[in-house]
Amino acid sequence: MAENPIAAELSEHGDGAKIARVVVNNPTRLNSLSSATMEAFVSAFSQLAKDRSIRAVVLTGAGDKAFIGGADISEMARLNAESGRAFITRVHNCCAAVRDFPAPVIARINGFCLGAGLEIAAACDLRVAVEGARFGMPEVKLGIPSVVEAALLPGLIGWGRTRQMLLLGETIEASQALAWGLVEAIAPQDAIGALIDTWIDHICEAGPEALRVQKALIRRWEDLPMKDAIQAGVDAFAESWATDEPARMMAAFLEQRRAAKAAER
Repeated sequence: MAENPIAAELSEHGDGAKIARVVVNNPTRLNSLSSATMEAFVSAFSQLAKDRSIRAVVLTGAGDKAFIGGADISEMARLNAESGRAFITRVHNCCAAVRDFPAPVIARINGFCLGAGLEIAAACDLRVAVEGARFGMPEVKLGIPSVVEAALLPGLIGWGRTRQMLLLGETIEASQALAWGLVEAIAPQDAIGALIDTWIDHICEAGPEALRVQKALIRRWEDLPMKDAIQAGVDAFAESWATDEPARMMAAFLEQRRAAKAAER
């Protein structure tokens, strides 16, 4: 295993905004997730979550063969009922660290994205795949069910396609993942960075507090009946005025519109 199973670095993106890049760093094992790697993963996201200047996280795997090739099978082969519960809880904790991160998390999917790797990808806010990436949930072929955040898949691809992936253990190509709605975009290897940069540009144009409120609200919508989800939106809208961000950004918008109209005269 790599000496540092999770690598995290920050870069500037103008006006004090920071972008974090988190890399699962075990390319010789297709970036598979051992218990130690998962604990390092959760720790890295927990530390990054303390920095309110981070506007987005790009999550990927080292090398070009895999995003995350799944959980570490050599470790799983030694599990029993008790240790298995602890192991799969670690997988869930990784997904929860992504879903609960206050800023958007973008999955940059290179190569294989299987099992626990697909669950983590599903937990991300946006997903872009390199052409040639492959997706699958092959757990039933190893004698175990697909669990934890595999429960997110019906919301992305529907129940029928979820059953197809989980019950057949099939692997699909990036183009099929795009058609199903499993990823938002695919791109050639040499163009994926520019596509992600465009997404990050849009993210950085938005109000940072608005984005945090929006992500948290989306998370709540997933668990609420429609009536309560709408009320949660009302509450979130009112709470967004706790800072000067709406007034400041709307004033700037109106000023730009006035300047544009004046220039047309």
